Amino acid sequence: MRSECDRRTITAVLTLVCILARIDPRNSSRYWRDPRVPGLSCLVADFTSHDYAPHSHEAFVVAVTEAGGAEFKSRGLSDEATTSTLLVFNPDEPHSGRMGWSRRWRYRGFYLTAPAIELLKAELGLDATAYFCRNTFHDADLIAAFLGLHRTLDEGNDPFEERELLLRSFGTLIRRHASDQPGLSLPMCDAGKVARVRDIMRARYADELMLEELGTAVGLSPFQLIALFKRATGLTPHAYLTQLRLKAAIRALERGATIAAAAVDAGFYDQSALTRHFKRAYGITPLQWVRAAAG
Repeated sequence: MRSECDRRTITAVLTLVCILARIDPRNSSRYWRDPRVPGLSCLVADFTSHDYAPHSHEAFVVAVTEAGGAEFKSRGLSDEATTSTLLVFNPDEPHSGRMGWSRRWRYRGFYLTAPAIELLKAELGLDATAYFCRNTFHDADLIAAFLGLHRTLDEGNDPFEERELLLRSFGTLIRRHASDQPGLSLPMCDAGKVARVRDIMRARYADELMLEELGTAVGLSPFQLIALFKRATGLTPHAYLTQLRLKAAIRALERGATIAAAAVDAGFYDQSALTRHFKRAYGITPLQWVRAAAG
């Protein structure tokens, strides 16, 4: 059941979006609640004009600019939201904004109400809620990570990848920049645990595996599992699982399976997911591979 906190956040965001649309019909936006993370909502906005009156959200807010920029004010200071700046606002933290120098502001936003914050605390292994004493951060890798996370949530096709990117993005943000860093513990190297997780993925690559399940199998939080696995193998759990699935799809194609059947049998969401990962890994599409094999 939708919480009062969620309802207020949704109402506040939609009210601002409607006001902006009336100001300039060229403004566009999409706003949705993530179906897999209770309390997480996402916004994609493309504005040519806007004037955000001072306001606050009951949600934790992260915003990342894709094009253009805007000016904002928070904590009594003025700053800019650009492609080189990640914006972060604590719950109930007042802020305002306006287009200022830019003729366009295209950005992606995350809104995390209490259920999503509690989920992050549990899966990151935090002993307290993170708080930030600044609103702007300029880490290029963090900006890229949050953009990638938002686009993946927008597609909504891969639950494993979504959860991994969610934990890596917010975990890195908290570890680097949270005030009085909450206890974000990272595990010691443990080859046995990594081997156990790899064995599970090799045996069940076609199943709908989840990070929580793999972490529980070796006594780690999902975030600890990601950190340990990456340190030991050079790949994240999702990247390793994707490689297993690609190899399984190739074996199926060698047996004469259709691309669609090979995708499903290997554990991909659909043929387009297989094609996207195949092209990213090998530089060609499955269809090109099939034609070359037949020729």
